[in-house]
Amino acid sequence: MPYFTRLVLFLFCLMVLVESRKPRRKRWTGHLEMSKPSHSYKKNLDVTKIRTGKPQPLLRVDDHDFTMRPAFGGPAIPVGMDVQVESLDSISEVDMDFTMTLYLRHYWKDERLAFPSTSNKSMTFDGRLVKKIWVPDVFFVHSKRSFIHDTTTDNIMLRVFPDGHVLYSMRITVTAMCNMDFSHFPLDSQTCSLELESYAYTDEDLMLYWKNGDESLKTDEKISLSQFLIQKFHTTSRLAFYSSTGWYNRLYITFTLHRHIFFFLLQTYFPATLMVMLSWVSFWIDHRAVPARVSLGIMTVLTMFTIITGVNASMPRVSYIKAVDIYLWVSFVFVFLSVLEYAAVNYLTTVQERKERKLREKFPCMCGMSHSRTMMLDGSCSESEANSLAGYPRSHILTEERQDKIVVHLALSTESSSSRKKGLLKGQMGLRLFQNTHTIDKYFRLIFPASYIFFNIIYWSVFS
Repeated sequence: MPYFTRLVLFLFCLMVLVESRKPRRKRWTGHLEMSKPSHSYKKNLDVTKIRTGKPQPLLRVDDHDFTMRPAFGGPAIPVGMDVQVESLDSISEVDMDFTMTLYLRHYWKDERLAFPSTSNKSMTFDGRLVKKIWVPDVFFVHSKRSFIHDTTTDNIMLRVFPDGHVLYSMRITVTAMCNMDFSHFPLDSQTCSLELESYAYTDEDLMLYWKNGDESLKTDEKISLSQFLIQKFHTTSRLAFYSSTGWYNRLYITFTLHRHIFFFLLQTYFPATLMVMLSWVSFWIDHRAVPARVSLGIMTVLTMFTIITGVNASMPRVSYIKAVDIYLWVSFVFVFLSVLEYAAVNYLTTVQERKERKLREKFPCMCGMSHSRTMMLDGSCSESEANSLAGYPRSHILTEERQDKIVVHLALSTESSSSRKKGLLKGQMGLRLFQNTHTIDKYFRLIFPASYIFFNIIYWSVFS
């Protein structure tokens, strides 16, 4: 047999041997034959991925119409309320409002939500179920802004008990109006209230009430404000009437705030008092120091005006007088009067010096006067004028020594004693040319402080 023929036969036999050792494939018949799982496969089977059918819900929400209130057509449904105040965030005098964060809880019974339970345990849900059932439509009367907290999710909790009782709680921040009276500001106390009421249901359909009376309102012990002392919280309830819709139950959370005075003592009262006392310094300055007294008066007046402007900038524009306005404006009047006092002293000094100058020209210092004369020696009189008195007996010369001047009364010996006395009296009463302007300052050194102290006594006894 040729070599080539033997090689072909060998390759053919090898191919047959290889084909005989390959696994045989089943013929496709249109159906998949599932092999029976082994015992090890049963152990590793994930039972959580096996669908066992849709479970029956305990709350049959879809079986009822929750657009209507419970017991529709029957008596009013009672809805109890309680509140826990978390914080009192701010009080604004300018906007006349306050901001409060609180937990608002509602309690009512809805038999449509009852479910069977052997352990009598409640079920708790989040805010998603609230949109499917009936809940009370409570809103805040006189509120300006409010929102439900939503970090990290809506702060809403719904708890349903087997007998149908429901607890509905939410965390809210509300900004509401507060009518404030500033007639005693800053020595005042303010009373504010947060009012809750049903928006749609009258007292014939929904009855709001405090669940535990005065115990329905709880506050955090750490609540504090920088400018106010929170004195007390209390609850009340009343009926509110609207002419077009009827009567509604309204609940009140009332609290009283007493203002801290120390801040205003440092920022308003002490500076105003110091400016008034500083204006009194001008009474001890010589009336001839015009620049010193004028600049001091202008500075105190402008400072008082700045204090008044700063206080009113942080207050609402009310049409009545506040207690702080009385104090500041009276202080401003005292400061302004100290400036007017120096203006009066300076004017009188100028007038008296002018009269003195004219009188010196009219009655020169000379001997031989025919009747009683009065003349003044103030240091500016020449020596010759002073020597002119040498011709008069000493008994006929009456002198009065005063500050900055000497008034000399002359009487002639040729006149009778009665005429001498008459002329002497006339000279003392009518021809005293120069009155001491320093006396005005001396009087006001006592009058101004005494008057201001008296005003403070009256002010603090009335408003404190």
